Amino acid sequence: MEAKLNTVNMTAWVHKECDGIEEEAITKLQEAWDISEQKDECIVWLNDLEGAYWMRTEIGRLGGYRFQGVTLGVDGSCKDGKMGSGCYKFGEKGEGKCVRVGREDEGTSSNRPELGGVVLALQSAALNEDALLLCDNEAVLRVIRKWVGQGGKATLATAPDADILREIICLLEQHVQAGRATFLIKVKSHRGELINERADTLAEEGRTISDDDKRWDDRTDLMTFEVQKGDTTVQSVWTNSVRNAFQKQAGWAKLQKVRAMTATHWTARMWYRHNQR
Repeated sequence: MEAKLNTVNMTAWVHKECDGIEEEAITKLQEAWDISEQKDECIVWLNDLEGAYWMRTEIGRLGGYRFQGVTLGVDGSCKDGKMGSGCYKFGEKGEGKCVRVGREDEGTSSNRPELGGVVLALQSAALNEDALLLCDNEAVLRVIRKWVGQGGKATLATAPDADILREIICLLEQHVQAGRATFLIKVKSHRGELINERADTLAEEGRTISDDDKRWDDRTDLMTFEVQKGDTTVQSVWTNSVRNAFQKQAGWAKLQKVRAMTATHWTARMWYRHNQR
C-alpha cells in the first residue's frame, strides 16, 4: 500500500448512475464546506428522512422535537474568570438569549451560569404553555430539585447562588399557579444535539458581554480567599477547594518543618562528629 497527501480539500461522492448534479446542490455544498462556524447550524428539519434521524436522537426520543409546549435548551460558560449564560428556544429561528453573569470577585463556577440559563429559559416560556428545559448539568438540576414537593429542608441561607436560585423558584411558582407544567431534563453535552449546542454558543457569547451589562453582580458579605494554582491566582469564598488548599499548604509547611528538624539532628549527630575525628 502507498499513502500520499490528498491533492484536493473536498470530495463529493454520488451514485454511479447519476447523470448530473444540479447547480443549486453544488452551491449549497460549497457554502456548507466554506462555513467558518465551529459547530453545526441550529436547524432541525422534521420531514422526510432527516426527520426520522432527528426523532431517533436523544432529544427526539425524549419527545423534545414534538413537545406540544415550548422546548428550551440552557447552558453556561465559565472560562478565564468570566461567566455567561445562554438559552435557546426551539422552533423559532434566531430565538435565543444570553447574559453575562457577575460576582466573579467571589469566584467562578460552572453551576452559577447554568442557573442563569434556567432563569432565561423560564422567562422565555409564556405562562399559558408547558415548558421542557434541557440542561447538561446534573448538579444544577439537583439544586433545583430540593425545592420540588414538600417536607424538604432546603434553604437559601447557605446556597452559594441564592440570588439566581430565588428567581428560579419564583418563576417556577408562577408556572405552577398558572396550571402549567415545567419539565427539567438532563441531556448529554456536546453530542451534536443542536438545541444544546446552540445554547452553548449563546453562553459563550454571554461571557463576552461588557462588565457594565452584568446580571446578578451584587456582592455578599462572605469573606474571600486567594488560592495559588500554578502560575495563576484564583479568588473564591470558602468552599471545599479552599479548604483543601489550606490543608495542603498546612501539610506542606509541616513537612518543611520536619525536614529542617531532621537536617539539624543529622548535622549534630553525624556530620559534626565525623568531622571532629
